[in-house]
Amino acid sequence: MYTPPFPLAQPSRLKLSGDEFASTGIRAVDACCSPVKLSLPRAKRRARLSELDHHLHCSIIGTCLSTHELRKLVPKFTDLDRRDASDLEIHHSAVELAIEGGAAAKALHKLLDERYSGAIRRFDKAADDAELLKLWDEALKSGDIPPAYWALMTHPFATMPVRQKAFGDLHMLSHLVGAANRADIRRLVALEEENAALKEKIERQQSRLQELSIERDASAAAFDEQLAQLQARQLPADAAGLQAELEHLRERLADADQRVALHTSRREAAEQRMQQEQEAALALRRSHDQALALLKLVQSECDALERATVDAASASHGSEARRASLDGVHGKRIVYVGGRPGSNAALKRLVEAAGGELVVHDGGVEDRKGLLAAALPGADIVVFPVDCVDHDSMNTLKRICERHSIDYHPLRTASVASFVELIARLHPEHVAQLRNPPPPAFCLRHG
Repeated sequence: MYTPPFPLAQPSRLKLSGDEFASTGIRAVDACCSPVKLSLPRAKRRARLSELDHHLHCSIIGTCLSTHELRKLVPKFTDLDRRDASDLEIHHSAVELAIEGGAAAKALHKLLDERYSGAIRRFDKAADDAELLKLWDEALKSGDIPPAYWALMTHPFATMPVRQKAFGDLHMLSHLVGAANRADIRRLVALEEENAALKEKIERQQSRLQELSIERDASAAAFDEQLAQLQARQLPADAAGLQAELEHLRERLADADQRVALHTSRREAAEQRMQQEQEAALALRRSHDQALALLKLVQSECDALERATVDAASASHGSEARRASLDGVHGKRIVYVGGRPGSNAALKRLVEAAGGELVVHDGGVEDRKGLLAAALPGADIVVFPVDCVDHDSMNTLKRICERHSIDYHPLRTASVASFVELIARLHPEHVAQLRNPPPPAFCLRHG
């Protein structure tokens, strides 16, 4: 994103040098633009969750609280079902409760304070915003992000520039998640091979234990039989020899019992490790399936974008071929809410070249939110990227679209490919062209 999804503050309060401003990504401002000095940033109490900027609630709840914890807390204040509600619905409801304040926001704040009390005590030692940034950088290096993020956001000395830097660092970390997919796949294969080896080893140990148990039972039976024979004969002269043999048999029996106990403990430890490896392999397989699903979606977006590029090239060379990839927007008025300035400009040119009209609203970053309600009526389609629009604008456009019976469609990202793939998906006649493109006019053999 070019800017965070909330208005930038003027960081005039940070007492940092030029190099420190460059390292934190915070720009200095002129004295005329400095905000009025207030006593609130130097307050001794920590900020409440409901007092924070509502654009920060999504990142705080998504990073610092797990879905399992939210499923136990959110249904107490909403009509959502704890088992049937999706993870996205639970997350959206938690963000809305935090924005509204009240008992639900207090419960969320209490849960976060109890879970990250250690980090809060560690950050309370910071005497100014520079020390806060130093503690935050240390947390980034150690990878302990959620406790440090909550402690920083509610700290009495956390200014808006400090919160913006923490938000930006957290946002960039989300782009690094997909980098570990290939390593996870290799680990999954290694775990499956190790799991097979453990199973084979356990089978060998179980067969060995069974053989030892049979040997012990046979030895005990032979001992009982010999003892019975000796008692029946009652030969006093051989009492010493019988006593020695009896002691020998008892030692063999005790040794057999020790060996059985040792192999039993090894078998139990191997079974426990195999169970842990199976759970880890299952988790990696689920992650692999999610990565494959995302790969298929990205492939469909790339196919749609490639088709649109080919059609645009054909039209620019004077070909009579129709722009089949964007025929669905011809003569229609499309409202695009959110997104990035660069991709929005490219989308506007594509739609206008295809004979349509694209009205762009950034969701309230620079455009007034009051213009959103005026732009939606009369639109044929409303589109918004879920990764680049705030919750308030998304809820507003949903209500207005339902009121005016306007179709609205979410996009996976704010990219041009996601928009072109949506247009192709809304018009089934384009799907056949994407899956079965016409044969090329250029022959690979004869030119």
